[in-house]
Order: sequence, then C-alpha cells, then structure tokens
Amino acid sequence: MNKKRILIALGGNAILQSKQEATYEVQRNNIQQSCEIIADLIEQGHEIVVTHGNGPQVGNILRQQEEAKDVVPPFPLDVCNAESQGFIGYMLEQALRNEMIKRGINKDVTTVLTESEVSSNDSAFSNPEKPIGVFYSEVEAKQLSQDKGWVMKEDSNRGYRRVVPSPKPMKIIGSQLIQELVNNEKIVIAAGGGGIPVVKQEDGTYKGIEAVIDKDRSGSQLAKEVNADVFMIVTDVDHVFVHYGTPKQKALSDVSVEEIKQYIADGEFSAGSMGPKVEAALSFAENNGHSIICSLNKAHQAINGSTGTHMGERDRHLVP
Repeated sequence: MNKKRILIALGGNAILQSKQEATYEVQRNNIQQSCEIIADLIEQGHEIVVTHGNGPQVGNILRQQEEAKDVVPPFPLDVCNAESQGFIGYMLEQALRNEMIKRGINKDVTTVLTESEVSSNDSAFSNPEKPIGVFYSEVEAKQLSQDKGWVMKEDSNRGYRRVVPSPKPMKIIGSQLIQELVNNEKIVIAAGGGGIPVVKQEDGTYKGIEAVIDKDRSGSQLAKEVNADVFMIVTDVDHVFVHYGTPKQKALSDVSVEEIKQYIADGEFSAGSMGPKVEAALSFAENNGHSIICSLNKAHQAINGSTGTHMGERDRHLVP
C-alpha cells in the first residue's frame, strides 16, 4: 500500500451527535470512537492531519457567555472559537495518544491553535448563514431573536439555530509550521472549527473578527497548504447521493471534477448539509488532489477505494 498524507475533516457527529447531551463525558466518548478509526489509518502507515467542526460547542460557549454576562464579561466570538478549538483539541489529542499507546504506535501528536485569514469585505458579514449551537423551537427562536438580536434560521427541518457570518478562508496562518511537523512524522490536529477568523490590517498585523468559518472549507485550504495527497471529509453517510429522496436516488462512487460541477449547478446538494462538503472537496480535487467523502466508520476502507465518494486524481501526489 502507498503511504499517503491525509487531512481528515471530522464532522460534528464525530464529537456530538444530534439530540445528545453536550456533556464532557458524551463528547469524550464520541471522540474516543473517532480516534480508534484515525488510529487504523496511522497503523496503515499514513501521515495524518486532523481538523474538526465546532458548531455545537462554540454555540454552547456563547450561550454560557450570555447567561453569565452579569457576573463575567462576555468574550467576542473569535475568542469563543479559540476556546472551543482548545478543549476539543485537548480531547482529540489525549484520546488519539492513548489509542496509539494501546497499539504500541510510537508517534507524537500535537494540537496547533490555528488562525484562518478572511476578508473583512466578505459578503458573509452582510448575510449570516452559518448555524451554530443547539436547536430551538420556532417559538423559542422568535423570542431569542427579539431578546438578544440573534439571527435565527430553520436548519434542515430539525429546528431553528442561531446563524453567524461564515466567510471563506483565504489562508491558514501557520500552515508552514504544520507541514514541518508532518514532515517530521508528527500527527497534527489543526484549524479546529475552521480556524480562528482573523483579518489582516493595513500595517500587516492581524486582528480577530466575529465569525465562524466552515471547517470543510478550511480543511480544503489547509490540505492544499500542507501538500496533502488526500482530503477526506468524514460524515454520517457512506456516499454522496444525487436525486436524494427520489426513485432516481444514486450513490456517487468515482466522480470527475466536471461531473460534480454539473451536479452543483443542477442544485443537487443542500446548502445546509452536503453542499459545503461537496464544494470543499471539489476545491481540493481541482488542485490535482484526491478528495473523499465517506462515513467515519468506513474511513479505512474508503482510503483503499472500496467505499466513499471519490473526486479527482487518486494517485497524483503520493508521499514518497
């Protein structure tokens, strides 16, 4: 088997599944199961970079800030992003290290607190659409919008959630350092929650901005910047489907860049669920890369080509 450099983007279900209570113990148990799958890929000899979502977690942090604002001054959203990146990274790092110890794998794993550069002129700031936090009923959503000024939108027929700006990442700050770590056979957890959003000022310095970046978009950008061979988005389905929910429903296995562009143009993928994943995978595949969208439990089969939706060149850039 050829060794590959794989950037794995863990979906929210890998940390907190729908309707689960957001306790440390529940999230820690989910992460443990995810790390067992990641360890399978490490055991196969692949180089691994891990990124992850933070929608439920950063939403809950914001809610904590709101509830405690009369006692402790609330922090801005970029700082809450950093907080979620830290505690999720801690759980992932510890669980993965422990799993490798159990298997006799002698490798270092580290979490890099990561910033993502965005443009302050991104249209997302005038049109918030990234859902974060827990689900609310329509009545609760209207009340929160009235009381707190939150923008609330219905999310995939599951209820209402707060939405915030989600600008596109232009650059992952520190990606060269991350690549150097991977070159030295370290396992890296980075750009969690899409990275902490920052903007470059006229003097070249950076400052945080209130937003949440889509983790698949940042994962695709980071995969390019660290010269990954494979960008793997793990979710809760084995394949991407077209004509979903109709008699013509079809699972996509191998799909060309041109085909996936046509499916996007035809409106096949929901903006609230599979759409951003497909677009992020396409962005990496267009860069002569190999993108995979698959279920977490079948990640090791997907890297071998037996399941998942594959885009782009499977063997264009292999790690020597």
